[in-house]
Amino acid sequence: MNIRFLISAVAFAAASLAQAQAFTLSSPDIAENRRLDKRQVFQGFGCEGGNLSPALAWSNPPAGTKSFAITVYDPDAPTGSGWWHWTLVNLPTTTNALPAGVGEQLPAGAVQGRNDFGSAQFGGACPPVGDKPHRYQFTVWALKVAKLPLDNQASGALVGYMLNANVLGKATLTAVYGR
Repeated sequence: MNIRFLISAVAFAAASLAQAQAFTLSSPDIAENRRLDKRQVFQGFGCEGGNLSPALAWSNPPAGTKSFAITVYDPDAPTGSGWWHWTLVNLPTTTNALPAGVGEQLPAGAVQGRNDFGSAQFGGACPPVGDKPHRYQFTVWALKVAKLPLDNQASGALVGYMLNANVLGKATLTAVYGR
């Protein structure tokens, strides 16, 4: 094997890894592997919380990013397919943060898909009573397209498919909640 080729391949892999690690998601409201606050708990289905999305901020997206998306997903929901708590797509690259409870004050062109509670908005944590604490994966996606052809009726599965087909990088914070 050519030593220059090997050195170039290692350098490329290291640069790619460094860039991927640099894309980060942070929040003053949630922390990695920490319990969600009552503000991020659903109001309904037997749960009593504020149903507010947390403040989120991200930095150092991959080169070539043309838009962002946000998802909140519970892989531990007893459905066989997890539970989509929030899908938000078509955030412009000029956006690098969202305030808590962003709701309808989204950047122009942003679209919230339908969550598994049946509405196009953030839906807080609400695991079944007695389940071990569920994981809630808050993810910001850097996309290679400026706009995904989705509307507020798009299911989590459809949004997930479109995101995975267009992702350049992603950063995740995983919080937990049980009752």
